[in-house]
Amino acid sequence: MAATGNDRAPVVSGADVGDAARRRNIPGTPQTVAVVEKPQPEDKKKEKKAPSFLDTVLAWEWIWAPIIFTALAFFTRFYKIGLSPIVTWDEAHFGKFGSHYLKREFYFDVHPPAGKLLVGLSGYLAGYNGSFEFKSGETYPPEINYTFMRQFNAFWGAACVPLAYWTAKELKLRLNAVWLVTLMVLCENSYTTISRFILLDSMLLFGTFATTLCWAKFHGQRHNSFEPEWFLWLFMTGLSIGFVTSVKLVGLFVTALVGLYTIEDLWRKFGDTKMPVTVLGAHVVARVLGLIVLPFLVYLLSFAIHFAVLTNSGPGDAQMSSLFQANLRGTQVGRDSPLEVALGSRVTIKNMGYGGGLLHSHVQTYPEGSGQQQVTCYHHKDANNDWFFYPNRRDADYDAAADPIFIGDQQVIRLLHAQTGRNLHSHQISAPITKADYEVSSYGNVTVGDEKDHWKIEVVSDAASRDRSKIRTLTTAFRLKHEVLGCYLRAGNTNLPQWGFKQIEVTCTKENKPRDTYTHWNIESHTNEKLPPGDPGQYKSPFFKDFIHLNVAMMTSNNALVPDPDKQDDLASQWWQWPILHVGLRMCGWDDKIVKYFLLGNPLVYWGSTAGLGVFALLVTWYVLRWQRGYKELSQFEIDQIHYAGIYPVIGWFLHYLPFVVMARVTYVHHYYPALWFAILTFGFLSDFFLRNQKKVVQYAVYGILDATVIGLYIYFIPICWGMVGPNKQYSYMKWFDTWRMSDSK
Repeated sequence: MAATGNDRAPVVSGADVGDAARRRNIPGTPQTVAVVEKPQPEDKKKEKKAPSFLDTVLAWEWIWAPIIFTALAFFTRFYKIGLSPIVTWDEAHFGKFGSHYLKREFYFDVHPPAGKLLVGLSGYLAGYNGSFEFKSGETYPPEINYTFMRQFNAFWGAACVPLAYWTAKELKLRLNAVWLVTLMVLCENSYTTISRFILLDSMLLFGTFATTLCWAKFHGQRHNSFEPEWFLWLFMTGLSIGFVTSVKLVGLFVTALVGLYTIEDLWRKFGDTKMPVTVLGAHVVARVLGLIVLPFLVYLLSFAIHFAVLTNSGPGDAQMSSLFQANLRGTQVGRDSPLEVALGSRVTIKNMGYGGGLLHSHVQTYPEGSGQQQVTCYHHKDANNDWFFYPNRRDADYDAAADPIFIGDQQVIRLLHAQTGRNLHSHQISAPITKADYEVSSYGNVTVGDEKDHWKIEVVSDAASRDRSKIRTLTTAFRLKHEVLGCYLRAGNTNLPQWGFKQIEVTCTKENKPRDTYTHWNIESHTNEKLPPGDPGQYKSPFFKDFIHLNVAMMTSNNALVPDPDKQDDLASQWWQWPILHVGLRMCGWDDKIVKYFLLGNPLVYWGSTAGLGVFALLVTWYVLRWQRGYKELSQFEIDQIHYAGIYPVIGWFLHYLPFVVMARVTYVHHYYPALWFAILTFGFLSDFFLRNQKKVVQYAVYGILDATVIGLYIYFIPICWGMVGPNKQYSYMKWFDTWRMSDSK
C-alpha cells in the first residue's frame, strides 16, 4: 500500500529529528531515527582539561613579572652606587642647587624647580646641612651621605622599569613583546648609568614614562567616559604632565603628545552627530581641567614652594626684580638706600622686562659701528653696573656741594659710568644685533660730550606714591627717552656674541610703546651721602609677576646656551650621532686611579629601535598604498594597534628628537634619552605585529634571541655603569669604535 502524505514514521518523544522528519520516504527503505544521548557527568570531566603548571604560572604573570623586573631594576641601579666618592659630572650643578635649598639661598637655573627641590629633600633626609660646594672632581667629605642622595635619585630611574611593563601591556602588546620592551628599558646601559648620580635625568625619565602610561590607561577607558576610572586616569595624566614639566621643560614635548591625542579624540567626538552638545561640552571641560589647569597648578606649586623655601639672598638674586630682591634676608638691595634719588646719586639701574638685567658698561668697545665703549645688561653684580646721575650740559649752575636736587618726571639728566667716567650715549648708528634700533654706547667724560648724552626721565608708575615729582629707589618705574633722537633705552632678551660676553644687547628703540616693559627701568641700589638712609624694601613683589619673570629669564638663559666657537667642548655631541650610538660621554676624569663612568647605550636597544623607526615608516606606507588600491586586509583591532601603539610612539619620538635638531643650543647625549623610550615602544610594537600570527616555535626563537642579546650586551657593557676600576687598558674590549673613548686616556 502506498504511503500517503499524512503517514509519518513513529518518532521518539522529545527526539531532535532535524532533517529526518522533512526527508521523503522511499518505499521499502526502513526509517531510522537517531536518538541523541545526553553526555554523562563522567564525559564532562574527560572533556575539561586540567590546567597545566605553565598555565597556572602565566595566569599570575601580571603579579610576579613586574615584581621581578622591579627587583632587578633596583639591583642594577643601586649596586655599587657609592663606589666613586667624587663629585661626578653634573652633580656639581644639581648637588649645589640642593645645597642652596638647605641654606635657603636664592639661586638661578634654566630648569624649573621640582627636580632640584627633590635633590634638596634627599640632602635633608641624608642629614646634609648644605655646606659643601660640590666642586667637580672633589671628594665628598665624610659628613655627606652622598650614597643615600644617589639612591634617592636612582629610585626614579628604577621605577621606570615597571612603568614600561604596564605601558606595553596597556598598549595591548602580547606577553613576549611586553617582556621585550621591559627588558630593553631594564637593560639599557645609559638609563642605568644616568640614574646612579645626583642628576635630574632619572626624574625626567620617570615623568615621561609615567605620562605615557597614564595616557595609555586613559585611552583604554575611552568607552567608559565619565566613569570613576576614566576620571582617575585623566587626572593622573594631568598630574604626570605637571610633574615632568616641573622637572625640565623637555616635559613639554610629552605634553604635546598628549595634546595631539586630545585634539584627535575631541575631533572624533565632534564628528559624532549622535552625541549631545552638552556631553561634548563636558568632554571639553573635563580635558581642559585635567590636562591644562591641573598641570599648570602643579607647575605653579613647584615655584610657590621654590619661593617659599629660598628666602635668603643668594647668587641668583640679579635675575629677579628689584622689589623681589629687597624682600630677601641678607640682601643689600634697598638696604639703607635713600628713598629719593638726587643729582650726584650713585645707583644701579635694573631693567624691568622679564629676565632683565642691570645696566652695565665695560672698557671693551664695539668691534663694528661706532667702535665706542659697549653698553649691555648684565645679571651679575659688579662695580661696572654703577652709574652717577649728573645734570645735563645746559645746567651750568649745578653746584655739587649745594643741597641735593631731586630728580623727577620729565627731567633731563646724564648718566655717567662710575668705573670709566663715560656718558650713556646714543647716535644714528644701527645697533649690533637689532638693526632697526640705534646703538647705545659710553662716550666722552664729565666735560667732553654733546647733547646726545642727554636723557629725559618719563615716570611710568610708582608702587609707593602717586607723586611723580621724585623718582624713588625700587618702587618707581621710569623710561629714559633720548632727547635728540626721541628713542627709548631698551634691553630686550637678545644676547650679544662672544665679543659682548653673551650679555644682553642694549639699544635705543624708535618705537614709542609705553607698555613695553623692556623700556622700563628702576633704581635697584642707591648711595648718596647727602641723603638720609631709608627702607624702600617695604613693598612686596606680586607672586605671579615673579613667576612670569623667572620663567622668561629661564627660557632666555636656556636659549643663550649656544656652542662657543672659541672653545672645544669634548662632552658635547650632535643630534645625528645619538640614534646610531656614534658617541658616548665621559662623566669624570680618566685617571687610572679613579672610578670611571661612561654614558653609552646598549647597542641592540639603540640600533634596533632606530631601525624600527624606519621599518615602521615602510609598514605604514605599504598599508596605505594597499588601502588605496582597495585591499582591506587589516582588522579593526590591527588598525587601532598601528594607530595607537605604533603611530603615537613614533610621534613621541619625533616630538622629543626634532627640537634638538633645530635648536642652536649646545647638546649632549643624554638629551636623547626621553626620545629613546618612544623608539623602544616602536620596536616592541613591530616585534608584536610581525610575530603575533607566527607559529609558537618561531615566536619563542625570535624573542629568545632578542631577549638574550639585550641581556648579554647589557652585562658585556656593565662596567661602564657600575664603575671601571683600575687601568683603562683592561676595558679596551668594549671600545668597538674609535668614537667610543672609554679605554684611552686622550
